[in-house]
Amino acid sequence: MNEVTNIDGKIIPVKKDVLTLANSISLSRALIAIPVLILHQASGKEANWLIVALIGYAFISDYLDGYFARKFNQVTEFGKVVDPLADKVCAIILFLYAVLIGVIPLFFFVIMVARDLLLLTGSLLIKRKRGKYAMSVISGKVAVNALALYWIAAFFFPHREQTVEFLMWLSLILMFYSLGSYVHRYILIQRKGAEYN
Repeated sequence: MNEVTNIDGKIIPVKKDVLTLANSISLSRALIAIPVLILHQASGKEANWLIVALIGYAFISDYLDGYFARKFNQVTEFGKVVDPLADKVCAIILFLYAVLIGVIPLFFFVIMVARDLLLLTGSLLIKRKRGKYAMSVISGKVAVNALALYWIAAFFFPHREQTVEFLMWLSLILMFYSLGSYVHRYILIQRKGAEYN
């Protein structure tokens, strides 16, 4: 008899709570994009310290929510959804704005959104069949960080063309690599019945 092992390496207790510190941090990250755009328009499309502080918070909060969830034993089903969803909502708004002001190419935005839609579809199919969502994979977090660095470079330092282009291609590579990781994980969960957190 083959024993099915947990593909996350260890079993993490997942709670049903919604209002936790970790989830509150994730939700706040989803809302960061709106004040950034308002402040950028109000300042004549110039970056200021408040915009930098908000972007810095968005970047740091992506680590803080996971840290607090593990530290205080607050890993929840809601958190498994809201954490990556907050990343996607924030990224889509900020990248669309960057496309509209001409600092990021449209094709990049289309690829990013198409990838996110594929991930969302896979996540919903897992939920439908297995009754719970799967946690994010580390390569997905790395891709999000690369996307953040690319957006920051394109938004604040568009004159650094070589750096911006390097970060764009790096982001694309990491997005496709993480997509491959998610597809592999999807196959393990859906077709092979692997256990997961």
